[in-house]
Amino acid sequence: MEKKKVLIVDDQNGIRILLMEVFNSEGYTTFQAANGKLALDIVRSESPDLVLLDMKIPGMDGLEILKHLKELNPSIKVIMMTAYGELDMIKEATKLGALMHFTKPFDIDEMRVAVNMHLHNKSVDQCS
Repeated sequence: MEKKKVLIVDDQNGIRILLMEVFNSEGYTTFQAANGKLALDIVRSESPDLVLLDMKIPGMDGLEILKHLKELNPSIKVIMMTAYGELDMIKEATKLGALMHFTKPFDIDEMRVAVNMHLHNKSVDQCS
């Protein structure tokens, strides 16, 4: 069985490295991007199963990246990360198809559990 792919999009290098270590150790193939353009290039070339996407990224913000991700692949799973309690942006992200969000600093175990749940419950969201 092919390993699931996780893309981590955050302009903070430390967060990308931490999350890559966590999800590599969970057995996923991980990719990282510091900006929206690189993230979209990786989605086109690698077709990740799930994207962990920071809301605040210089240049193209998280909502804009989310719109483009869903245009490229409507079934891609996206979990948002935000350093702010920005309810309007979170509501908008949910409307655009984000599964959930984590506010920084987040509990790494909660995120690990959420990613595992979303990647291994494929049958649940294909019942519609």
